[in-house]
Amino acid sequence: MKTGPPPLHPGARRTPGDRGGPPLPGTATPPDETPTPGETPAPGRSAAGRAAAAEPARRPAPAPADGEDRVTDAALRPKDLDGFIGQERVREQLDLVLRAARRRGAAADHVLLAGAPGLGKTTLAMIIAAEMEAPLRVTSGPAIQHPGDLAAVLASLTGGEVLFLDEIHRMSRPAEEMLYLAMEDFRVDIVGGTGLDATALSLDLPPFTLVGATVRSGLLLPPLRDRFGFTAHMEFYDPAELERVVHRSARLLEVQIDPAGAAEIAGRSRGTPRIANRLLRRVRDYAQVTADGVVTRRIAAAALRVYEVDGRGLDRLDRAVLHALLKLFDGGPVGLSTLAVAVGEERETVAEVAEPFLVREGLLARTPRGRIATPAAWAHFGLAPPPEPPRTEPPEPHRNGAPRPDGSALGGSRPGGDRSRP
Repeated sequence: MKTGPPPLHPGARRTPGDRGGPPLPGTATPPDETPTPGETPAPGRSAAGRAAAAEPARRPAPAPADGEDRVTDAALRPKDLDGFIGQERVREQLDLVLRAARRRGAAADHVLLAGAPGLGKTTLAMIIAAEMEAPLRVTSGPAIQHPGDLAAVLASLTGGEVLFLDEIHRMSRPAEEMLYLAMEDFRVDIVGGTGLDATALSLDLPPFTLVGATVRSGLLLPPLRDRFGFTAHMEFYDPAELERVVHRSARLLEVQIDPAGAAEIAGRSRGTPRIANRLLRRVRDYAQVTADGVVTRRIAAAALRVYEVDGRGLDRLDRAVLHALLKLFDGGPVGLSTLAVAVGEERETVAEVAEPFLVREGLLARTPRGRIATPAAWAHFGLAPPPEPPRTEPPEPHRNGAPRPDGSALGGSRPGGDRSRP
């Protein structure tokens, strides 16, 4: 009696070495049609087929939300300088650099992009590679903590390739020193072994273009910063530029939006295109669920109210910081650690996420004594600042000395004559 091949683990596939041979191309592995003892198989249908028929059809698992957002962000990125909105001065200067390099037939100068997150540094790096018709290699500073890591990346570059190094200020110092030598001389020196067995190897590199992105250019070593042929300082966007960004993104997302709705989203986007695109997606969801899908000013305002973004762009964390500063500490001054504990966040989160925007909006000020709320912060919440304590005039000092603790002068005349001297 011939026996069939041993059963496979669910989800496994048969290999050519399995008994019975491999499945035919384009066909699934036939299920095991051997009936269990005491069971009568239905004619024309196997046990696995009956189980599949009895089980309701399963809906495919949806893609993760963050994956969808990444795909959407990639689709919204402009592909050339003409489609890049805002940063007029940077675009003009960068266009000259790239056009001159193309006419020379050489790699473009190294470019440093400095600015706050969300202003388009990664998009510009992709545009540089596209304008130069060169491949793009992407890595980040935190991933390069040893010179060997950087040497491996540089050694694999091809001629004219664009290397995008995000968060370049977070590289290790030895890697930075190797990098600025490679930027200038297109050479890296690698030392292998230790002690008397150490050997030095010099590796020549093809010409390449380094594009570094940073939010804190002051943390770069001066020799590394000086090796960049062009430094672009990215500025925050004004509302008119953000309205253009919203209209362009809405057209790509096939969202109907009127000018008033775009202005409402742009006014709450904190001068950042990335935030504008994120708010547009959330407003789109609200409009599709609660309205007819058309984004108007009323729909945009109602949606952003649900997502806790107020008229000035303050979110939950911003309002929590200001509320603690105003209500708990009477406007300050208060230390950063104390303020972070009051809002239940890490001090780095308060200092790097909330404070930059609050300071830029004139709602919070940093002083040597701590954080204080400005009059604009009190007005934003409709509160009146506490009255200033009355100033008391110090007692007038006596001509012979400072005032006494009780206000009387030291060294003054006493009853019975002058007894200050023996």
